[in-house]
Amino acid sequence: MAGAGLTSADGNQELFPCEDCGRRFAADVLERHAPICRKLFNKKRKPFNSLKQRLQGTDIPTVRRAPQAKSQRVRKSNWRKQHEEFISAIRAAKLCTLAMKEGRPLPPPPAPTINPDYIQCPYCMRRFNENAASRHINFCKDQSSRRVFDAAQTAARLASRAQARAQASPPKE
Repeated sequence: MAGAGLTSADGNQELFPCEDCGRRFAADVLERHAPICRKLFNKKRKPFNSLKQRLQGTDIPTVRRAPQAKSQRVRKSNWRKQHEEFISAIRAAKLCTLAMKEGRPLPPPPAPTINPDYIQCPYCMRRFNENAASRHINFCKDQSSRRVFDAAQTAARLASRAQARAQASPPKE
């Protein structure tokens, strides 16, 4: 038997600890317990599958899950960069508020940051995430092939629209 014997709370019988589970037993009980405990602690139990047991005896076939596609690309978190941009935007807003209170000219706005994960459309130069870019670039390609961009023509069209709006709505009093 393992270890030194201990007396029980009432002092009548000596108890010995089990080598596997640590529980304490009388000498004759420990002899029966030890092989059973060793057998239990040495083998791994299979995880219980409740679905298999529920479907047992029914006509429902077990449904196998389709293997999940591997994640395409794990993007690194850029929270630190976003945090710094946020802090700089707050500071710029405070400077703007201070300049307005003191009557000074407003400071220049902070430069816009470009997200490196975004894809730029070659037709309109806007930026989109991967899914939106694939849809948008096809759309923008069709749109750009339909109309020809002429700077003078576009400027004339915008001027005529502004003039039409000014004539259509009288100034409010």
